[in-house]
Amino acid sequence: MAKAEKAELVFVPLGGVGEIGMNFALYGFGPANKREWIIIDVGVTFPDATLPGVDLVLPDTRFIEEQLENLRGIIITHAHEDHYGALHDTWPKLKAPVWMTPFAAGLLEAKRQSEQGAPKIPVTVYRAGEKFTVGPFEIEAIAVSHSIPEPVSLAITSPAGTVIHTGDWKIDPAPEIGPMTDEARFRAYGDKGVLALVCDSTNALREGDSPSEQQVGQGLRKVIEEAKGRVAVTTFSSNVGRIRSIAEAARDAGRQVLVMGRSLKRVIDVSSELGYMDGLPEFVSEEDYGYIPRENLVVICTGSQGEPRAALAKLARDEMKSVALSPGDTVVFSSRTIPGNEKAILEIKNLLIDQGIKIIEDGDALVHVSGHPRRSELKRMYEWVRPRIGVPVHGEAAHLVGQGSLMSLSGIPEVAQIRDGDMLRLWPGAAEIIDQVPFGRVYKDGKLIGSDEAMGIRDRRKLSFAGHVAVNVVLDDKYELAGDPDLVAIGVAETDAAGEDLEELMLDAAIGAVDSIPRARRKDLDLVQEAVRRAVRGAANEAWGKKPLVTVFVTR
Repeated sequence: MAKAEKAELVFVPLGGVGEIGMNFALYGFGPANKREWIIIDVGVTFPDATLPGVDLVLPDTRFIEEQLENLRGIIITHAHEDHYGALHDTWPKLKAPVWMTPFAAGLLEAKRQSEQGAPKIPVTVYRAGEKFTVGPFEIEAIAVSHSIPEPVSLAITSPAGTVIHTGDWKIDPAPEIGPMTDEARFRAYGDKGVLALVCDSTNALREGDSPSEQQVGQGLRKVIEEAKGRVAVTTFSSNVGRIRSIAEAARDAGRQVLVMGRSLKRVIDVSSELGYMDGLPEFVSEEDYGYIPRENLVVICTGSQGEPRAALAKLARDEMKSVALSPGDTVVFSSRTIPGNEKAILEIKNLLIDQGIKIIEDGDALVHVSGHPRRSELKRMYEWVRPRIGVPVHGEAAHLVGQGSLMSLSGIPEVAQIRDGDMLRLWPGAAEIIDQVPFGRVYKDGKLIGSDEAMGIRDRRKLSFAGHVAVNVVLDDKYELAGDPDLVAIGVAETDAAGEDLEELMLDAAIGAVDSIPRARRKDLDLVQEAVRRAVRGAANEAWGKKPLVTVFVTR
């Protein structure tokens, strides 16, 4: 039997399917034991309060690490953190060539210079409209609109046919910076025949069309023109079109612009080099702040998600050396709330309101629009591409199922519902899940990367709930206590409800535990250690209702 007959085309997401963020997709072509692979996007997600101390959450790439000799390349669709943010940490394990657009490559380099020890990754730059070959796949980058410069969809062609991998997209009739979504290229592929459409589901539950970025620009312009005092606008730092709209509205209202926040400055530097900031007046510096009349200033700042170290949070806490807001100023949230950040954002809004500052958010005026397609836009994509198989990705379960039913209603013959770790065979034959591969999360914690166990995150979580007690027990040569044990408690309540000292109660329990063991059996120091640990934990639980982590040292 010839090799070509046994070849298959498979799609395997290791992140981003069943969750928002951490996008990481694999396409494999060839016979089962000798597939050649490409990776599309290498994203991160961000830790929440259940991961104390963790810096970033990365996809677990074990599956592809085991077949590196067959990995042909990594293609990044655009420079959002949930699509390229894990590159620096993941690339040293994968070491495959990387393809990126000029803006994404510029941001990666700027990030490398600000991160100690980040690797120098060899990057081939491509632009929308170009074709290139990676292993058995011919790739064409198709221009789309999104909330960042130079996003693309990928047409991935192999002997199995063409898969359209949309990446993040929307249909914007009037983007602030181009390009428009390239309907003609999608239609041309649809006319030739498309095997599968692997499509963004983020807004699959929202009816109608997204408003255009230009309408948001007009909304921001109105807010800035009508404001009495200073206007501070917080937005996603990667949204260069939005930054440009704000700067243009400020210029036309006779105001100067101050930019605050490291990530914003980094993005503006890269955008300026590529010409996206041409024609705008120069931004002012923080030193000039005190000399500019309130009604003549607009501040663009980081912190739209309530990040405690970002510029907006520092303004809300009045911690900036030379910049402060005053009663009567306006703060505009030109962003959406990413699920999980509601509480942090609300805290910042309340701090600002307490200072007499007016808050404007989406709903009060058109000051934000999503970069993802709503249902009418999705239907137009289906009409252009007319795929045989529809695969919803990039979303939580509700979004994936929502888009799946829309695909079926729109006449797509086969719809494949998959989740992270599923291996979906797209060709030959009907689409079906043929395997499950290892997937999951690893954590960047300081300078190290590993599982929650390897990084000690589980214990850290316990510590944050119930503290830690260390006990040092010393036995003499007759296995009697050589004086009272030493006990140190951190993060434990001081006294019980009756006012008894909790450390004393735990110390008594430790002494009692040693005394209750017959002297002959105290030679087993491990037995003594475990008895003391249980007794101390039990005493804390009885007095306080919580069980701290307890560490016991027994020496003779």
